Amino acid sequence: MRNVLITGASSGIGKETALHFAKNGWNVIATMISLEEGIAIHNIPNIHCYLLDVTSTESIQFAKEKILQDFTTIDVIINNAGIGYRSFVELSEDANINSIVNVNWLGVVKVCRAFIPVFRTQNYGQIINISSIAGLVNLPLGSFYHSTKQAVESFSECMAYELMDFNISVCTVQFGNAATNFQNNVTKSAASGISSYDTLMNKVTDILHKKTAKNIDLTPRITQKLMSIAENPDSNFKRYSIGFDANFMKMLREILGYRLFNRVIRKFVMK
Repeated sequence: MRNVLITGASSGIGKETALHFAKNGWNVIATMISLEEGIAIHNIPNIHCYLLDVTSTESIQFAKEKILQDFTTIDVIINNAGIGYRSFVELSEDANINSIVNVNWLGVVKVCRAFIPVFRTQNYGQIINISSIAGLVNLPLGSFYHSTKQAVESFSECMAYELMDFNISVCTVQFGNAATNFQNNVTKSAASGISSYDTLMNKVTDILHKKTAKNIDLTPRITQKLMSIAENPDSNFKRYSIGFDANFMKMLREILGYRLFNRVIRKFVMK
């Protein structure tokens, strides 16, 4: 049986991906910041839960040691752990900025750094970094979430060059708003009393919640695609987009360029 390590596996896309891989005969190394939060996947055949905080080098190292005691090889790592922060730059807070950077970007960096030596020793492995369509296009109130996802994109592409000689493949995966609790858990700046800000926050939040509610078929498409990528690693760095929203926005940005794309967003979102 092949072994896949998934970060942020206690809920959302991480949990559904863990269940899908386990159902299809993979050993799933499901890591999470709280074992209590992952109780829904405890005792599921082929799923093995480990405590791992992607923001902590010490936690990653401790989990790595325990995992390697139980598994002699790791075939795939899916860096899925992520959080959201929707705020105006003026109203942003250090604690929330630090949290999203530490989880969404540095968490990916630290997990990759820890497990690359395992892949090098094996002379094979695959790293799948979950990005977002937010890593390819820029939308209102995305200053912090989008920038962390774009950092993941750049980091992954650069890292792929380093690992070519060791038979380690790297890719990123982008999608839009899947029907999970992610949007409900996004941290938002509080109402400011500034009319323009409060109106825009309400409008963007409403759009994202409506999109999430409509994308009921997106989660299974994501888990199926992740398995397909894991089973057919590409030696070249690739970006995979899943779902209508991600593919449409990606295509629109490429066709229009940033100036016209910016005008479209201003017309249909800002007004």
